[in-house]
Amino acid sequence: MSTPGDPQPGDKQPEEAEPSFSDQLSAAMRQSAFGKVDPTEAPTFTGLLSIVGGIRGLVESFLPGLVFLVMFSITKNLPLSLALPIAVAIGLIIGRAVNRLPLTPAISGAIGIALTAALSLLTNSAGNNFLPGIIINAGVILVLVISLLVGWPFVGVIVGLLMADHPGWRDDVVKKRAFVLATIIWIVPSVIRVAIQLPLYIADLPEWLAGTKLITGLPLYAAALWLTWMLVRRVYPGAEPEKDLEQPE
Repeated sequence: MSTPGDPQPGDKQPEEAEPSFSDQLSAAMRQSAFGKVDPTEAPTFTGLLSIVGGIRGLVESFLPGLVFLVMFSITKNLPLSLALPIAVAIGLIIGRAVNRLPLTPAISGAIGIALTAALSLLTNSAGNNFLPGIIINAGVILVLVISLLVGWPFVGVIVGLLMADHPGWRDDVVKKRAFVLATIIWIVPSVIRVAIQLPLYIADLPEWLAGTKLITGLPLYAAALWLTWMLVRRVYPGAEPEKDLEQPE
């Protein structure tokens, strides 16, 4: 026998509140590589290493480009020099599958390698293997500069979502200045890459392009990340990033 307080057949159950778009973005950020570290802690080598995927991530980042550099420098055989990095990328995917690790980083890397290799083969130009990277870096510069001009520094948006402080950080002058500076820091690596690689591309020096891509890739990324981490720690000295979305009771 039911009591007056019991739900009756046909009664509508209260719907749980849907998380907002900002909450969904925050959750996605916390599940990304950046969510693996606490921005309020002191920057450490271990923390930086975890963001790039550990030793495996370093190998996956460097190895295909290194293989192209070595093979093309020795053989000048474009098809072979492009095929071997693709084979390496496939091997990295298989290695992740065997060890039951996430495949997305290796697959996305393999797709990028395959697309640039296809462009290079279709145009019969080793230099065009690096053209997409130059264009992407130019695009990064454009996006980051626009974010500064409109008053929404890109790093502030990312950190605000990660720290569940979006868009509240825009009302804090100190935080906004720090995020402007951090966004400028992220512009610098892309400017360096374009400034170095574009003349080499125009001069058709693929070996130099391959070498400078390795040197200005992950090392500059790690340096920018380290400086950004220190800036964030200064403006969030005692805060803790929220790990999960707040669930309605």
